[in-house]
Amino acid sequence: MIGGLGPLEMFILVGIFFVLFGAERLPKMANALGRSKGEFQKGLADTSRALDPSKAIEDMEAGGRTAEQRLFERAKAVGIEPAGMEMGKLEKKVEALEALSSDE
Repeated sequence: MIGGLGPLEMFILVGIFFVLFGAERLPKMANALGRSKGEFQKGLADTSRALDPSKAIEDMEAGGRTAEQRLFERAKAVGIEPAGMEMGKLEKKVEALEALSSDE
């Protein structure tokens, strides 16, 4: 029994859906419902992240920029053109140049 519905009631509901929407639209509707559920759960996870004070402070300091955007800005600040570079290599170069400039 699902939500107080017995097998006969479920069979009647499925029959009504077939009559209203047709057999070819039901799988599409089920697929859309599954995707909607996934997006909803992803939104809930983002909300819980936003409620974490340490994450909220990081987000405010980032000014709405992604980690990649912040790295590109740091790279340009030390004189590197980041276009086409792998993120790992770019980060290492930026850190090295930042360390050199802070030593001076």
